[in-house]
Amino acid sequence: QVQLVESGGGSVQAGDSLRLSCAFSGSTASSVGMGWIRQALGKNHEFIAHIDNGGFGTTYAHFVEGRFIISRDNAKNTLYLQIANLKPEDTAMYYCAAYPVGSVMSPLTYKHWGQGTQVTVSS
Repeated sequence: QVQLVESGGGSVQAGDSLRLSCAFSGSTASSVGMGWIRQALGKNHEFIAHIDNGGFGTTYAHFVEGRFIISRDNAKNTLYLQIANLKPEDTAMYYCAAYPVGSVMSPLTYKHWGQGTQVTVSS
């Protein structure tokens, strides 16, 4: 089992930067791939990024445009998402998720999810 707890969200202005964190625990947590997924109000889940268990291989959604960086520190049991130049359209609930059983770019293939952290960007 894997437990995930996100933090770091909040209300920010357009152009600001933010770093989201996800504390993970469980006997297999450090050995599985993890990702960040977001869901805006009234919309489907949207894949953002995935990182492999070692932290060396990453996959990003096309819309990222270099503004999002995923990383992990297994010694600290923490997954990160650095977001630069935030835009109002980035407003969403951001989830970390672990152990994709299918394509890493398909949100619903992830077996374990955190409760989410809200990011709200005003113009």
